[in-house]
Amino acid sequence: MPRRMGRPGLMGTMARTAVVAGTATAVSGSVSRRGAQRAADQQQAAAYQQQEAAAQQQAMVDQAAAQAAAEAAAQVQAQQAAAPPAAAPEDRMAKIRELGEMKSQGLLTDEEFAAEKARILAT
Repeated sequence: MPRRMGRPGLMGTMARTAVVAGTATAVSGSVSRRGAQRAADQQQAAAYQQQEAAAQQQAMVDQAAAQAAAEAAAQVQAQQAAAPPAAAPEDRMAKIRELGEMKSQGLLTDEEFAAEKARILAT
């Protein structure tokens, strides 16, 4: 069959249109997928940054809480070390009785007895 010269026929035009349309669809789908993937990657990166920031904030809060707890424990220890242990009431009464006996034996004056008794009751 002889080859036809000039414009393509109806079948050639339809074939060419189909190829162009198919190529355009493939390219547009590829561009859309690439854009969607890029958006997903950016969203994932933003979420990761938010998680990192939250983890850093939590670490700072934990560190501050640990420091406050350590300071409070040190303060309690200092208070316990500074405060002398309180004498038991029975022990106080025994000391006062002993002072009374010393006074009745004439070993203490009234003033000395009163001063020692006040000192014992103050502790």
